[in-house]
Amino acid sequence: MKIDTINTLGELKATGYQSKSIKDELRNNLREKIKSGKPVFEGVHGFENTVIPELERAILSRHNINLLGLRGQAKTRLARLMIELLDEFMPIVAGSEINDDPLKPISRFAKDLIAIEGDKTPIQWVHRSERFFEKLATPDVTVADLIGDVDPIKAANLKLSYADDRVIHFGMIPRANRCIFVINELPDLQARIQVALFNILQEGDIQIRGFKLRMPLDMQFVFTANPEDFTNRGSIVTPLKDRIGSQILTHYPETIKIARTITEQEAKLDLLQSNAVYVPSLAKDLLEQISFEARESEYIDNKSGVSARMSITAYENLLSTAERRALKSGVDKTTVRLSDFMGIIPAITGKVELVYEGEQEGAAVVAQHLIGDAIHTFFPAYFPKIEKLEKHDEKTAYSDLIEWFFSESGFELLDDSTDEEYKSILDSIAPLSILIKKYQPQLAKEDVYFMKEFILWALVEYDKLSKDRISQGYQFSDIYGNYINKL
Repeated sequence: MKIDTINTLGELKATGYQSKSIKDELRNNLREKIKSGKPVFEGVHGFENTVIPELERAILSRHNINLLGLRGQAKTRLARLMIELLDEFMPIVAGSEINDDPLKPISRFAKDLIAIEGDKTPIQWVHRSERFFEKLATPDVTVADLIGDVDPIKAANLKLSYADDRVIHFGMIPRANRCIFVINELPDLQARIQVALFNILQEGDIQIRGFKLRMPLDMQFVFTANPEDFTNRGSIVTPLKDRIGSQILTHYPETIKIARTITEQEAKLDLLQSNAVYVPSLAKDLLEQISFEARESEYIDNKSGVSARMSITAYENLLSTAERRALKSGVDKTTVRLSDFMGIIPAITGKVELVYEGEQEGAAVVAQHLIGDAIHTFFPAYFPKIEKLEKHDEKTAYSDLIEWFFSESGFELLDDSTDEEYKSILDSIAPLSILIKKYQPQLAKEDVYFMKEFILWALVEYDKLSKDRISQGYQFSDIYGNYINKL
């Protein structure tokens, strides 16, 4: 249909255009996408076998939807992607405030215009990108904001009495007629405001200041809610919940691989950063594991959740830490180091809600614990497990390395040391190279130094070495020698 040649109601009728509700529109386009095998919700990962099938069933059922999940679980993104299931263009009566269907007008304005103009009634075409409305539920939202109110200025200008329905100023919901309307954080909406939504969801009626308007609004509602809000800030009133057809539970990524895909897709990096900083695969995995550790940590409120945004911002910080060091050293390229992970602490502390024990430790200390826990978890997948109890004279895979620290009294790894200095220091520890050659012989050449540092940090986590923060970096030493020195 060439919309640029269709400008009046008569021309629209001549094309054989038939009105359909937005729910049928979504349903029909979803059916075509499923049959063609095309992806419906592109850019959303980890929901392929859980959330997306449930969401598709809800759309096929013509349901209003409530997406229930913790923060950072792509609830709003899913709602926004529903736009792609709308027809590309939609006809409306030109000048209509509420997107009146030319064949089924519901406002007084549109009905009067069609009665006067007939087939010459002008129409406009609305692109699907303009058919998405979003409102964050906050305690200050009013019925007038969402549904409408009497406009005294309009009454004065038009010289109408307040008994005339033309004095009504429509709120966000009527203006979103034939559109997708999203209310985020629904439990935060006051109960009396939620009550005002009952009839809109069920019968399409709206009532403004005593005006009983029979306006069958045609809308697709999508609500989002956080389970934490049900106890902390409010709840969804039961009659409203009863009118929402499908409640779909979202979740966090279930594997490191999925989490990495999301982070790499969402991180805001420019080409300069991406080209200047090489990130070893192990570093990317460690970064994601920090979020997994946080969701299980005794210091963090797991009811609040740990958003996927934490990994995204931490990844951006990680690259920026390495980039800053490269700029100071005057080099064009560098590689992420494990010590660079200290640069992601601000991204962690701003994204987690601590319980009492966490508050006592302090947010920065908890963040360091999480980094250490991630290293502790990953280490056995790459090297022999370190047992808590070992026989006194029993030689292990790490005996030569620990012996090196005992005889050499350790070394310092500075934050801003050049790549040459960094590599030279790690190369001086011969047992590290032997360990990697024996247990990780296929390791890529560019990942070797990160792996060397990984071994050192892991031995600290397993209480085999000591690591102390100094003003410009870290000092690694034999754990017993360090203890004696302190005494």
